[in-house]
Amino acid sequence: MASRTRKSERRTEALTRERILEAAVELLDATGEGGLTFRALTERLVTGPGAIYWHVANKGELLDAATDTVVAAALAIEPAESADSPQGEIRAVALGLFDAIDEHPWLAAQLATQLSRSPWGAVAPRILESIGRQVRALGVPEGSQFTATSALMHYILGAAGQNAANGRVLGPGVDRSEFLDATSRAWKELDPDDFPFTRAVADQMRAHDDQAEFLAGIDLILAGITAVHPPTT
Repeated sequence: MASRTRKSERRTEALTRERILEAAVELLDATGEGGLTFRALTERLVTGPGAIYWHVANKGELLDAATDTVVAAALAIEPAESADSPQGEIRAVALGLFDAIDEHPWLAAQLATQLSRSPWGAVAPRILESIGRQVRALGVPEGSQFTATSALMHYILGAAGQNAANGRVLGPGVDRSEFLDATSRAWKELDPDDFPFTRAVADQMRAHDDQAEFLAGIDLILAGITAVHPPTT
């Protein structure tokens, strides 16, 4: 009787859209987009497909909603450091998305797809708004706000996505320090006439921290924005 009650409770829980999306994110993290099927979802939720279709019409809608769920959670994370300035808020947004893309292997591809295919959906406006409000607070003129916000958004998603892809290509069995050291040595052996710059920064490649480099890029863009559009008093 107790077992039947627990099963009934799980079925009731599966009828909520929030629980369906939570299970979808879990499946995506574990198996990727190919593993997210309605059959796998019904098995995980211990329910029938009709209960899921009541909340989500198809896999495309499910992927869109799962992506929005993860992005919304990333943007809602309280920053570890003080973010009492527009620059600090932008860094917090950037770091939240950086960590989310690193944590969820499928997210970068979904963000690229959604921003290209349906920029009117929930995800693009959510990210644009979180950055754009702070760009406006920097005092950027209205006619330049879209360009400045787009530059930040594309850098954040592109750099974070590339960083996450680098980690997955290496795989869990590869020591990052050894890989960077090998790369640094290979760069130093390049032809000095053809690759003078690459040889010069080889040691920096060995010692760099991905997150620190990412945030340094944000600071460079912000410095450029404020140099072109100095804050007004």
